Amino acid sequence: MTKAAITVVNESSGSPFPAETLRFKQMRPGGEALRLLALLFLLLTTSAAHAQQSYNVLKYGARNDSTKLATAAIEKAIAAASKAGGGTVYFPAGKYRTGPIHLRSNITIDIEAGAVLYFSDNFDDYLPMVQSRYEGTDVMSFSPLFYAYKAENITIKGRGTIDGQGKKWWDYAEGQSRKSQDSKWQQEFFRLNQNILKPDLPGVVERGFLRPPFIQPMYCKNVRIEGITIRNSPFWTVNPEFCENVTITGVTINNPKSPNTDGINPESCRNVHISDCHISVGDDCITIKSGKDRAGRQMNVPAENYTITNCTMLSGHGGVVIGSEMSGGVKKITISNCIFDGTDRGIRIKTARGRGGVVEDIRVDNVVMKNIREQVIVLDMQYANAPQEPVSERTPRFRNIHFSNITAEGNQAGLLNGLAEMPIENVTFSNINIDAKQGFTVKEARNIAFHNVQINPQTGPALRAENVRELRLDGLRSQMPATTTSLVELTNVEDAFMYNSFPTPGTETFLTLKGAKTRNIVLQNNHFKAVKNPVVQEAAVKEKVVVN
Repeated sequence: MTKAAITVVNESSGSPFPAETLRFKQMRPGGEALRLLALLFLLLTTSAAHAQQSYNVLKYGARNDSTKLATAAIEKAIAAASKAGGGTVYFPAGKYRTGPIHLRSNITIDIEAGAVLYFSDNFDDYLPMVQSRYEGTDVMSFSPLFYAYKAENITIKGRGTIDGQGKKWWDYAEGQSRKSQDSKWQQEFFRLNQNILKPDLPGVVERGFLRPPFIQPMYCKNVRIEGITIRNSPFWTVNPEFCENVTITGVTINNPKSPNTDGINPESCRNVHISDCHISVGDDCITIKSGKDRAGRQMNVPAENYTITNCTMLSGHGGVVIGSEMSGGVKKITISNCIFDGTDRGIRIKTARGRGGVVEDIRVDNVVMKNIREQVIVLDMQYANAPQEPVSERTPRFRNIHFSNITAEGNQAGLLNGLAEMPIENVTFSNINIDAKQGFTVKEARNIAFHNVQINPQTGPALRAENVRELRLDGLRSQMPATTTSLVELTNVEDAFMYNSFPTPGTETFLTLKGAKTRNIVLQNNHFKAVKNPVVQEAAVKEKVVVN
């Protein structure tokens, strides 16, 4: 009987076969050979099926000449991919018009270079309303443009562009919704949100017309947004809510001057990675939030474990901002290797009485900031005016915040503005050089340290401190001689230690002390040879400061 030899071998990971190597030798023709051929055919067809898990939206009825709304076709492609257990919904080059796109688990949206998705500016297309979050308040509202709810393993990627066509949204929100609450959209909002107490939510929420975020996954795991260009967002642009393991990388966001069109706002998320992004927007570039006031405290979900690196920020109210909606807490955040050029502020952390929540364990390192129109660094606990009140769950806290290796130029070097009942705690500045019209102001704070910091103000002191305890100035210096004012001015400051300073020649006075509460001021190892008056004390200061 004639023998047949059949060998099936997979030697490379690129083969459609499984990774195991199957070898069959010296097999006789007949049943065994037929079974083997059937197995081989099954392997080939199964592998081909896996390789074809891409769902081209054109095959489901979409048009790439923008002549037809593609919402239903996209939904069919997503449904087909979901039914198969997941897959990639693919947009070839061309122009598409669409309403909201709702993602499901294990779905990747792939937008090819040359593809542009124009989202409809017909408000009706974003009905029915869905569970959303607006500026830290949980609401039912218009569907976000890209939306996912309790999904896993979702991705939006590609070299294409998505355009939110936000102008109609901006104009209506800033115009008509301020004049009247009678539109069908506002009436539907009020019907669905009767549990929201209006006295707690003045302003936009009370008007009932809430623009949708561009991309808002809620309660999702393993979210990835990569490579795409985003423009003209109706509201906040990339806004994950209550998500875990979020990666946003290589994304470009361009929003013109427009209301509240923040760039990337991960809110109440855990394990967030933002890298290699380029952002120029109408509001803050990157903002970290965790809910607002009572609603945020009730949810009590912090923003934690965020890394932000290798990003550039241009137009925007702030480069990286924490708050002011931080009632659930913000902790364990690192910001590094970034450039801010032309933002209103650089690093800004803000809150107000009534917010509650704790911002803690924040590190900012290796950052360059230029053309900053206001403050380079801001920690402001009085973002909104409110009267002092007893310490409670409504009282916010800032603590354990550290800045290092920063070069900056702007209008004001920095502002730390705490609360009398809850001072800012444990903040350090190390290896920093700032050129500014005004220096640093520190109010209502304790345990503040400046190590090897150079501040070059055009006017006024390099550092003003008021109502501060435990202040350390190690090598504080300025290249601008303080001829009409002192280099450092302390008012009602307790327990200050100043050492290793070397004031530049021409400095008239190094230190001015004011206020009856000023005490325990120690100066050691400073070089005052070129200074006319090392220390000037006003009459209210009772202790005589000794210069060593």
